[in-house]
Amino acid sequence: MAGITALYDACVLYPAPLRDLLLQLGLSDLFRAKWSADIHEEWIRNVLEQRPDLNRMQLSRTRDLMDRSTRDALVTNYAELAPSLTLPDPDDRHVLAAAIRGRCDVIVTYNLKDFPSDYLMAFGIVAQHPDKFIAHLSKLRPDSVCHAARLCRGRLSKPAKSVDDYVGIMAQLQLPELVRFLDANRDLI
Repeated sequence: MAGITALYDACVLYPAPLRDLLLQLGLSDLFRAKWSADIHEEWIRNVLEQRPDLNRMQLSRTRDLMDRSTRDALVTNYAELAPSLTLPDPDDRHVLAAAIRGRCDVIVTYNLKDFPSDYLMAFGIVAQHPDKFIAHLSKLRPDSVCHAARLCRGRLSKPAKSVDDYVGIMAQLQLPELVRFLDANRDLI
């Protein structure tokens, strides 16, 4: 799996608990994590629409920390590819273009219908739901996934989150396989 490169779609970078877990997993050297400036802009825009208590400066700080903490994560020079791509939602062409330019193997997204597998196959890319992506990691390196979840749960400190709280958050994010894995490894998270 260490040779795998995964591009995170904006929909998995918001909400924050999933973003935190995916970033922590990306730091574990299980795979290489990637995203683009357009993906950043999309998740930031969505957060600002849903969370009026936050501001662009706070989210720009998060974006900058992501870019600095994850080696070679920011994909550039992909915009010229986007117009030549055909997807059900033309607004997603930048995501596929970044995945192609970033030499990604997988696009981690909730929006599987927007990335038809037969079309992506021509580029050697698959789209995976974040639950399936993390489940695959948990089968290969359960210790690393438990460690990442423990670190992420520990950062949720206002207020502190119990294991039940953390598992509940992941359940709300439509991650049933991850929830089963976390339940089975409660003492490690």
